[in-house]
This record gives sequence, structure tokens and C-alpha cells, in this order.
Amino acid sequence: MQKLTLTLFALMIFLCGCDSKTKEVSALSEDKIYFFYYNECPYCHNAIEYIDKKYPELNMAMVNIYVGNGFELFKKCGQKFNLGNSIGTPLFCMGDKYLMGWSDANAQRFDEYVQPFLKTNK
Repeated sequence: MQKLTLTLFALMIFLCGCDSKTKEVSALSEDKIYFFYYNECPYCHNAIEYIDKKYPELNMAMVNIYVGNGFELFKKCGQKFNLGNSIGTPLFCMGDKYLMGWSDANAQRFDEYVQPFLKTNK
């Protein structure tokens, strides 16, 4: 049963993992927002809906942690902020700040943290 579940999960990742917004990224840049997610994460979907609605023109690197080098970059972000084994999705790397998880409080923090990036996007 576990083998079947893992096979179905891998197939789902393969079929759904190629998002049109997802780009291959190899290093973290201080002047970009990185959004680490995976397709089965409901909090990631909530974050995407919020951001797409409130910031439709925001330039943000969408990184699926199960596609390409996404997991390696995810780990680099975790190391940058000394997150250790407490790393999870959604995870935003925003210059010298990070945001992990999604809630109303994190949405407010995102609104605050995104301000410098809005100014550079214009």
C-alpha cells in the first residue's frame, strides 16, 4: 500500500510539477522574493491565492521543492536563516527576512516584508 501511495504521489508531482510560473533557479539573490512550495500543500495554495489577488504584478520566483534543483535551493534558504530541521512550506526568502507557513498573521507580515520589493519592481 505504501509503495502504491508513493508511486501515485511521484506521478502526481511529475504531472503537476511543471507550473507555468515556476522557473529554474540556482542561487539565492538578495533582490528577489523566493516562494518555496509544493503542489500538495494547502497553505501554499492559500498563499498563492492571496498574493495573486493582492499583488498581481509581483515578480516572485516560484520554486517547487520537488522539481529540478528546488529542494537544494530550499535547503540553502533554510541554512541562510538557520532554520535547521524546522523547515517547511510555504517558505518565502525575501532578502534578509524569511516567512514560513501561512496564516492571517503571516499575510500581514508578508505585506510588510514585500514593500521594498514593490518599489524595485516599478
